[in-house]
Amino acid sequence: MAESSKKMSLFGLTTLVAVNMMGSGIIMLPSNMAQLGAVSLLSWIITAIGSMAIAYCFAQCGIYCNKSGGMSAYSEEAHGKSEFFLCSFLYFLSLAIGNVAIGISAVGYLTSFFPWLGSGAIPLFIGTVGLLWITTLANFGGPSITGKIGTVTVWGVIIPVAGLSVIGWFWFDPQVFSAAWNPNNIAVNDAITQSIPLTLWAFLGMESAAQSSDAVENPKRNVPLACLFGTLGAAVVYVLSTTVIQGIIPNAELANSSAPFAYVYAQMFNPLVGNIIMALAVMACVGSLLGWQFTLAQTAKMTADQGLFPKLFSKVTAANAPIIGMIVCGVLQTLLAVSTISPNASEQFGKLVSLAAVTNLIPYVTALTGLLVIMHKANVSAAIYSRNVVALLIAMAYSYYAIYASGKDAVFGATIVLAIGYLLYGFIAKNFVDQRPAVAAARA
Repeated sequence: MAESSKKMSLFGLTTLVAVNMMGSGIIMLPSNMAQLGAVSLLSWIITAIGSMAIAYCFAQCGIYCNKSGGMSAYSEEAHGKSEFFLCSFLYFLSLAIGNVAIGISAVGYLTSFFPWLGSGAIPLFIGTVGLLWITTLANFGGPSITGKIGTVTVWGVIIPVAGLSVIGWFWFDPQVFSAAWNPNNIAVNDAITQSIPLTLWAFLGMESAAQSSDAVENPKRNVPLACLFGTLGAAVVYVLSTTVIQGIIPNAELANSSAPFAYVYAQMFNPLVGNIIMALAVMACVGSLLGWQFTLAQTAKMTADQGLFPKLFSKVTAANAPIIGMIVCGVLQTLLAVSTISPNASEQFGKLVSLAAVTNLIPYVTALTGLLVIMHKANVSAAIYSRNVVALLIAMAYSYYAIYASGKDAVFGATIVLAIGYLLYGFIAKNFVDQRPAVAAARA
C-alpha cells in the first residue's frame, strides 16, 4: 500500500500527458488556420480521433514491450534493426525541424518587444538561431535543471490558452465568426486537408505519453486511459481556444498576426494585458524549446548507445548532459533555419510544420505496426488483440491521411530524407549482420 501511494495516479498521469502535448504547439495555430478560415476548425475532430488512437496504441506498446528505445524499439519488433535506425533518424530530424518552428513562434511573439526582429528575413533568422543556441547552452546543466525549468514555463502557454477557452466567450461575436467561416470559398474537404498538418502539430509529442509502467498505479489500466483522457483534454482546449478567437478577431487581422493570443487579449482587455500574455508565450516557447532540445540530444544519445549513430552523441558530462551531441544538434538546426529563411514568421512556421509532421508520421507508422508483433509475443487475449487492432487501424488510417494532407513538397522532402537514411544504414549494417555463415564458408 505504501509503495503504491508513491506512484502516479490516473489523474496525475492524465495531467502530465496533456501538459506535455500542449507546450508551444498552439501558439501560432490561430493565425495559420485563419488563412484558410474558421472552416479549418473541422480538422480538429479528425485529428483528435486519430491522435487518441495513436496515443492509445503507443500506450499498449509500452505495456507489452520490455525493450528500451520507445518508438524505435517498437519499430524493430516488426521490421528489424534497420528500422530502429530509420525510426530514430527520422524522429531525430523531425525534432530538429520542430525546434526551429518553436523558435520561430517565440520570435513572432518577441517582435512586439523588439520590432527589429519582425523587420525582415534576416532579423527573423538571427532571432530564431539565437534562441536555438541559448536553449542549447542552457541544457549543458543536465536533465535535472531542464526538467525544473520546463515544469514552470509550460504554464505560460497553458494559462492563457485554457483561460481564453473559458472567458473568451464573453467577447465572442457570432457575426465575426460567421464572416470568418470560409472567406476564400474553399471546398470544405480541401480546407480540412490543408489544415490537418497544423492540427497534428499541436498533438506531436503524444508518443511520450506511454510512460514507464513502474511509476504508475495499475499501469495496464491507467496508462491507456491517461493517454486517451490527456489527448482528449488537450483537444478540448485546442478546439475551444481556436474557435473563440475566430469569433473575436476579424479573420484578416488574425491571419496576419504574428502573436495571435497576445493580440486577442489586448483586444479583450488592454495592450498591457496583451504584453503580459506575450511575455508568458515567449516564456512558454523558450521553456518548451529547452525541453525539446534535450529530447533531441537524448534521442541521438539513445541511438548512439545502440551503435547506430556516431559515438560522439553518447558522450556525457558529470551532469549527464550530452554536450557534444547538443552542439552538433545546434549546428544542424542552424542549417535548417538557413534553408527556410522567410520574412514572414507564419509562412516559415507553416512550411516547417508540414515537413516535421511527415518526418514524424513515418516513425509513427513503423512503430504502430510493431504493436501486432508485440501483442503476438505477449500472447494477449483475443479480446485485447481485437480491441487494439481496431484502434491500430484507426491510427494508421489517420496517419496515412495526414501524410497525404501534408502536401507534395513535405512528402517529397521526407522521402529524400528517408532515402538518405537507407544509405547511411548501409554503411553500418555490417555491424549487425551475423558473420557465422561467412566464417564457415572461409573454413570450407
